[in-house]
This record gives sequence, C-alpha cells and structure tokens, in this order.
Amino acid sequence: MHLLGFEIETIEEGFIEGRLKLEEKHKQHKGFVHGGVTATLADIVMGFAAVSLVPADQHVVTADLRVSYLNPGVGVELFVKGWVMKQGKMLNFCEAEIFSIDEQGQKTLIAKASSTMATIQASAAKS
Repeated sequence: MHLLGFEIETIEEGFIEGRLKLEEKHKQHKGFVHGGVTATLADIVMGFAAVSLVPADQHVVTADLRVSYLNPGVGVELFVKGWVMKQGKMLNFCEAEIFSIDEQGQKTLIAKASSTMATIQASAAKS
C-alpha cells in the first residue's frame, strides 16, 4: 500500500475508500494503469474491509480474487472503494470498485472486483 502511494480516506466497519495519485510507475507501456496495480488496490480495500470486522486476535488473508477490467485506467488519480457483502465465521465475501479520475474530476469505473477473504487465527499466521 505504501509502496504504491495509496492513501486511505474512509474506514468504517466493513467499508473502506482511498485514492492513488497516478505516476508513471503505475502505468504499463501504453500509458494505462497497469492491471496489477488495479488488482492490488482492489485486494487492499477488500482485505481492510474484512479486517475491520474480525476480532483483534484474528487475521484475514485473500483466498480468492477476481478482477473484471471494464475501461482503460487513464487520468490523474484512482478512487477505490471496498466493502464486505457478507461476513461468515471463516469467510468474508467482498467487492470493490476502482474508478479513474480525469483532470476535470470526471470518474470512470475501470474495474470491479470480488474476493473471498479467509479469517485465520493469529497463531496460524505464524506457522
């Protein structure tokens, strides 16, 4: 998250929003946001959304991640939001939306993502 420069703006139970100011390092050879950056941001917000719902002695790890790329990522920044659709005892079903924002402030949905976040005990994370 810090390596990319992603900044969290809103954290609520089961929900998170943030922004990334786009730099050349975030783009692929055609000048679009790299798909890996988009997927990473989606994973971050869905993971944080799930973490906000589990007890402090538990962790959340990504068990499944699916990203649908809808439009090229162009503009000056990305706006990303993620939420938990359904929390279970061991699995959290999450979604995210990634928007590009142009110089005029116009948002365009560039990707939608879904994930299954598995809840694990802190002791299992050390194994």
